[in-house]
Amino acid sequence: MKRLLILLTLAASALASTPAPGTTGKTKPAPQVPGFWDQMRPVIERYLGMPYVWGASGLKSFDCSGFVWRVLWENGILIKRTTARKLFLSLPEVPPDQRWSVGNIVFFDDLKHCGIVAGRNKFYHAETSIGTNLSTFDPYWRPKIYGFRAVPQKE
Repeated sequence: MKRLLILLTLAASALASTPAPGTTGKTKPAPQVPGFWDQMRPVIERYLGMPYVWGASGLKSFDCSGFVWRVLWENGILIKRTTARKLFLSLPEVPPDQRWSVGNIVFFDDLKHCGIVAGRNKFYHAETSIGTNLSTFDPYWRPKIYGFRAVPQKE
């Protein structure tokens, strides 16, 4: 019985990650709509100062990917709640010249951490020792950057 459940779970996971016929499986980046950041910022700021709890996605505590998921979800970007690694793989790529654009998702530490870009020098994230906060891309964080991804379009 346990083996059957494992096989069914693996099959369902494979089907869920298979792109629909005629599609590439990649989501499109959200257009840089003036005002989208103005919608995201109040949601982000509402959750600043909340404690870090591994696996949490709000409303009173967060881990890094849970914080990103909650902000996107409350702004109508409906994506599956997942880990930073899987989030990176599911979001659209960002052209190199747009990496630091406000609202992009930044990934660190071999895809073990993520946050939301607030500008060339700052990002929002849920940090284990501090909780949700605004940090700078200082000498600690900048070398840990793995890559950037765009926020997908609303469905």
